[in-house]
Amino acid sequence: MKRLWLVAGTGAIPVLLAFAVIGGRQAPGDTEAAGADPAEGSQPIQFPHDTHAGQFLIDCQYCHYSAERSVDAGIPPVETCIGCHREGAIDGRTNPEEVLKVRDYHARGEPIPWRRIYKVSDHVHFPHMRHVAAEIACQTCHGEVQEMGVLEHVAPEAGDLKMGWCISCHLERGASRDCTVCHY
Repeated sequence: MKRLWLVAGTGAIPVLLAFAVIGGRQAPGDTEAAGADPAEGSQPIQFPHDTHAGQFLIDCQYCHYSAERSVDAGIPPVETCIGCHREGAIDGRTNPEEVLKVRDYHARGEPIPWRRIYKVSDHVHFPHMRHVAAEIACQTCHGEVQEMGVLEHVAPEAGDLKMGWCISCHLERGASRDCTVCHY
């Protein structure tokens, strides 16, 4: 009887490990894998990139202020938004209710809880400042943001932020393919 339990237990261990590994992985489209809060369906402010970056030609780095000097591009603080949308200034003719939300966050002294859209795996480091210094256009990875409304998903141009896509770009541009460039 002991032998039967030993055989059954030994055979069950690989099966249980496989379930644990497979069950612990996130599907590629999973909102948590993309860095988003699954409880949130959309951005807290319906920020139209096509209006700001497209129609008004506001440079990406005006809002994503640290892209040229940091690993992270930075998420715009409410102070950046209120600089243009304070009372008596730009009222957001097409979306006045969204401008009121910005003003409310500012009045309460709360940051806007932006939902992250672009996120590489935790074992990868994407140094924005190196890409900005190499004069890689933001659109190369993020798509034609100036033509997009509210960002909800990773643009197809980003190749699902997978390593093969990054390697292809490095090959095309003659950039380093040393593992320690992105994995450090």
